[in-house]
Amino acid sequence: MAIAKKEQRVVAIVWVIGIIVVWELAAFLLKYVVHDPMAATKLPYPHAVAMTFLENWKMLLEAGAVTFSRAALGFALGTSVGILLAVFMSLSKTMERIAFPYLIVSQMIPVLGLAPIIFNIVRDMNVSRVVIAAYITFFPVSVNMLSGLKSVEQDKKDLLFSIAANKFKVYQKLMFPFAMSYLFTGLKIAAPMAVTASILVDMLGSKSGIGVKILYALYSNSSNIFWASVLTSAFMGIISFYIVVFAERLCLPWQNTTPGKEGVRA
Repeated sequence: MAIAKKEQRVVAIVWVIGIIVVWELAAFLLKYVVHDPMAATKLPYPHAVAMTFLENWKMLLEAGAVTFSRAALGFALGTSVGILLAVFMSLSKTMERIAFPYLIVSQMIPVLGLAPIIFNIVRDMNVSRVVIAAYITFFPVSVNMLSGLKSVEQDKKDLLFSIAANKFKVYQKLMFPFAMSYLFTGLKIAAPMAVTASILVDMLGSKSGIGVKILYALYSNSSNIFWASVLTSAFMGIISFYIVVFAERLCLPWQNTTPGKEGVRA
């Protein structure tokens, strides 16, 4: 296990170094081989972006914290709704047949189209961020949780019923523990998506958030700030994913937490 973890760290370091080298080389070619006069704007050197981040880290982290906190609230709300929907659908085939098509249809509405509608209803940008993040979250959580609940073998449920266990006890003692690995797969999919949704809502007229910094940098032609903001957004998505991975290791220490091994991908 220790060797496997060391290999994962080595692979991660190699990937990071590889990305930086490729980025640096691409920026060099664009400027000195292609002779693009807008090279510094289109693709600045990574060391220049790093310097910009160091110079503006407080502003970027404050903006990122606003977006991340709203995404976290929406993620928690969407997770709760997704789990409840999955439980209701697992209790009744009729309920599943009625609700599941609506779940599918709900995901056909693009976030950029839904966000202005939500804002016009609630008239609050913070609430809009939370609602959109929840909207993005509930579907993968619901689908994966339902898959886990339905995967429990009927013989095991019959055994509990044979000793006079009620449905609540069957769910508590058997079905929920069995479905946890499926649930965490859905959570790992949903967490970065919730952050992305919150960033998109930032761009629709918010006064704070990392999405606002990205938008202002585009309009003011501040390429270094733009790229520093984009990288901050990427780090937020990565952090959200690994928070879920850490929670999975705490809740399911016996599980192999390789992403995507269990559950259904949305």
